Amino acid sequence: MHKHTPWMVVAPVALVAVPPAWGAQYLSLEQAQQQMFPAGSRFEPVALTADAARKERIAAAGAVMSSIAPRAWLVRAGNSTAGYFFAQEVLGKQELISYAVAIDAEGKVRGVEILAYRESHGYEVRNPRWRAQFNGKGASDPLRLDSDIANISGATLSCRHLTDGVRYLIALHQAVLSARP
Repeated sequence: MHKHTPWMVVAPVALVAVPPAWGAQYLSLEQAQQQMFPAGSRFEPVALTADAARKERIAAAGAVMSSIAPRAWLVRAGNSTAGYFFAQEVLGKQELISYAVAIDAEGKVRGVEILAYRESHGYEVRNPRWRAQFNGKGASDPLRLDSDIANISGATLSCRHLTDGVRYLIALHQAVLSARP
């Protein structure tokens, strides 16, 4: 005969791990535009459309088409084109990283800014020295993590996805926007 001890019956308990809320908004679009282009610059929104041939050129550059469409602005200083400003989002580890890239009139990266970072790890990509590695890079540069862009231990996915995102925007600029007036 088995003895039953009712006080030892344990009801199943569902344990739910709720991750802490992380994230910070560092710059607005307007603040990033002001930081990357001189005062008095005008920002004109640009529609980004790529036909099949342009999509092939983007892919040939080793750039992965993003599922999140970037936004773009033509930047004018007086009557001349100063460059282009892009706002985009990439996935960090689990959350989106909002960032901006400025490309000058010669097609070279002028700057990369992190607008919002929502992850608990990997925020080191905000380090100005890490972001400065992109400055001066253009369509002829490979932009590969661990070869010409240094990785940050503990922020590998953020580094990889931002590097891929910048390479995509450079390729998009080269294929779609560089022929514009």
